[in-house]
Amino acid sequence: MPKEKKVRPPQHQRKRPGRQYKMRPQPHSGARDYIGGDKLKDKVAIITGGDSGIGRAVAVLFAKEGADVAILYLEEHKDARETERLVKEQGKKCLLIDGNIGDEKFCQKAVKRIADEFGKIDVLVNNAAEQHPQESITKISETQLERTFRTNVFSFFFMTKAVMPHFRKGGNIINTASVTAYQGSSELVDYSATKGAIVAFTRSLSQALVDKHIRVNAVAPGPIWTPLIPSTFPTDEVATFGSDTPLGRAGEPKEIATSFVFLASEDSSYMTGQVLHPNGGRIVNG
Repeated sequence: MPKEKKVRPPQHQRKRPGRQYKMRPQPHSGARDYIGGDKLKDKVAIITGGDSGIGRAVAVLFAKEGADVAILYLEEHKDARETERLVKEQGKKCLLIDGNIGDEKFCQKAVKRIADEFGKIDVLVNNAAEQHPQESITKISETQLERTFRTNVFSFFFMTKAVMPHFRKGGNIINTASVTAYQGSSELVDYSATKGAIVAFTRSLSQALVDKHIRVNAVAPGPIWTPLIPSTFPTDEVATFGSDTPLGRAGEPKEIATSFVFLASEDSSYMTGQVLHPNGGRIVNG
């Protein structure tokens, strides 16, 4: 079997969640070259995990399409301030709220603050996630299992419940799943399980909310160059990350964020309960 090609400098971050400002090269958020077309004009969007990676790119592209955004993040303050700067650079508002989305009371308070600040909520992007590679399922502790599900799945329920009273004349929910929901991952058994749950959550919720004219869809990215990668994988794996895809590289956050713009806009008005697959060419059923 041919050796995987190194596509970026070897690197590793000890602290989780990872920090985008420490990554080499910097992930591409679309701040410089994406041209918006007012597809989300006057909309208000909440993005969990919006401080960096895919979340930052979604925030930037949403702002370029005319939306004000609220960013929920854990404690990556420097990255969050850069996202805020990029959003405001587009002439849009950006509200930063730090805290643990695995806590339902925090989610309720954060959503109320956002609704009070902007007067409405139009789009919810459930994006935040964490992962902890383990060589064997026997190494996955009860603490890790609960933590991963609380961040990756419980928060989706908590945030959705909190925004429901604030949606006016419909609404839009977009969930971040993963290619691992379809292909699995021997190192990320618990993470993959949460992503499979997100797919089922998306399909079920779309049916439950269709009468309220609320659309629910998901995006299942493949390997994407985000802070999750250097903060969770060994140096050698980071250097070759994504090189085993048909396209031969990891995707950039901007290349994923365009799917979120599509699903948040009227371009996808006849879609609900669906999953988009920007994954570098891997063929999946679903």
